[in-house]
Amino acid sequence: MDVASGIRNFIVENFLFGDTTVPLGGDDSFLQKGLIDSTGILEVVHFIEEKFGIAMEDDELIPDNLDSILAITQYVMRKQGVRV
Repeated sequence: MDVASGIRNFIVENFLFGDTTVPLGGDDSFLQKGLIDSTGILEVVHFIEEKFGIAMEDDELIPDNLDSILAITQYVMRKQGVRV
């Protein structure tokens, strides 16, 4: 499973309660859609750290890294040393 698919599956299961009919584009903002709040972001961070084996630094906890499937995918790939 690639990074984006893993993230999408986590979001659908944990924040959409498995409802795959909800439209969710790769660059749709979680905050603007009201999908994830500040507590939910902590769940996402925990998932990222566990699933992909990376540690998020405090200064990396910003919307540019966490506000969409695409943003998280690019962040994870950068942390893993993959060019994006």
